[in-house]
Amino acid sequence: SVILDVQAACQDAIITQELLKEGFHRDLLVKVELGVAGEDAGGCAVAARTRLPPGIYVDPYELASLQQHNLTKAVLIPDVVDVEAPEYLATDLLVLLYMEPDPRCSRCFRAALPVHGRYHRPAEESEEALVVLKSPEVLVCCCDNRLSAECWKPAEVEAPCSGKTIGPCQWYSVTHKPAYEELILQVPVGLRQHSSLVCVVTLLATVLCSSLILAAVCKYGDFS
Repeated sequence: SVILDVQAACQDAIITQELLKEGFHRDLLVKVELGVAGEDAGGCAVAARTRLPPGIYVDPYELASLQQHNLTKAVLIPDVVDVEAPEYLATDLLVLLYMEPDPRCSRCFRAALPVHGRYHRPAEESEEALVVLKSPEVLVCCCDNRLSAECWKPAEVEAPCSGKTIGPCQWYSVTHKPAYEELILQVPVGLRQHSSLVCVVTLLATVLCSSLILAAVCKYGDFS
């Protein structure tokens, strides 16, 4: 019966993630519902650790602005991100997203993070590239050691407990059951057969604009 009691108390957390908006600029919404043991997580920090593939990134300057206004909190690894790099020159990005309690549910937490799609190489047929987001890992950090060792295992996390000022605390990894194993982001891409047309139009636009600028300079410029 002791084993059954432990299993009942160690129900898997349920995690869902959803992409809001359309196009290149999206909001990643993450929701976590802890198991029965999560009743003891009041006052603890809950976070989702996710690895973003090269096709998607977080703008560190935008994140810093949001954190300054207490709209979100996250740690980026690495903290320097090339926001101009295309997908084929970018690398993975590890994100630790701190979550806020959901007032409608005692064991529920949620957080939103702005993410952006990167430009991909032109494709042969499809006008969309697929970016696959794996399900995040659920982490909990409590400085008063009220967590059940049977349910949550220590995890190596190089980030402080959110809102804690009494020194480093131990993060724990929570066994979880994702609502979906993967989340697919569709990013618009160009078609290879359009490359010649794009080059010609770009060249004509460049020549036209240069001619207009030169004509304006000759007409209104003071060369005395």
